[in-house]
Amino acid sequence: MVHLSLARYASIGFLGLGNMGKHMATNLIAANHQVTIFDVNSQALDHFKDQKQAKTVTVPQNAVKDSEFVVLMLPNGKIVRDVCQSNVFPTAKKGTCIIDCSTIDVRTSKEMAEMARTKNLRYIDAPVSGGVTGAQKGTLTFMVGGQPDDFKSAEPILSKMGKNIVHAGPSGSGLAAKICNNLLLAISMIGTSEAMNLGLKLGLDKEVLAKLINSSTGQCWSSQSYNPCPGIVANVPSSNNYNGGFACEMMTKDLLLALDAAKEAKASTPLTEKATELYREICSNGLNKRDFSVIFKYLNEQ
Repeated sequence: MVHLSLARYASIGFLGLGNMGKHMATNLIAANHQVTIFDVNSQALDHFKDQKQAKTVTVPQNAVKDSEFVVLMLPNGKIVRDVCQSNVFPTAKKGTCIIDCSTIDVRTSKEMAEMARTKNLRYIDAPVSGGVTGAQKGTLTFMVGGQPDDFKSAEPILSKMGKNIVHAGPSGSGLAAKICNNLLLAISMIGTSEAMNLGLKLGLDKEVLAKLINSSTGQCWSSQSYNPCPGIVANVPSSNNYNGGFACEMMTKDLLLALDAAKEAKASTPLTEKATELYREICSNGLNKRDFSVIFKYLNEQ
């Protein structure tokens, strides 16, 4: 285990520099870690070319081999499995802690954690909440599953990227929590969009309606911090034609993970089923790359 007092000097490999990953890696670099970074999209590496503490590499193994921690921020479970089995597990030195921040299915994560243990590696699932803004500001919430000692080893690293780091339980627990959070987020965004749309069609001023909702029992993160109606909250995707942020196709992926988990657990999730239908519909109408708050625009035009 990397001693807590030495974690501040730890070398870190970082794989996956998308909308979230590039900011998370930047915060690790700002905390004076030596970070070796890789992404299949070579253009993503350009963001780091002038940062002295960052080393860019052309193959993932070179980001892994000399690192004490390896952070994964990858699109789906298949890619996580492939990267772990082909690049990370064969290359990492014994005792390396793998921090998987990807949002994937619980089953794959548990299998990767077990495989890591057989190779004398540490492995935690640590999916995030807080969006691109949280990644930029270093205020993400990390929901962590894994052994308590592995969590303690990784906590100082996670604290450079987030402000709320919660050990949810054994392997897979972080992902279980993330899936539950995101199904609620999708539903609340749809509800906020419906309420704002109805209010506008009834002749209410959008700012007055938003203020009333946010001081009443309907208040939620989607209404207050990420309102889907353009012009209510500055610097969120709804005020930038729904560009950036968390793409509809990614929300759809997370909702499908939730439905799979619900089926396995025999849990009833009727609103999740309806939310998934809506987001699939949005994606099929060419809005798959737009932020998930575009549901407001989509409903308004129906």
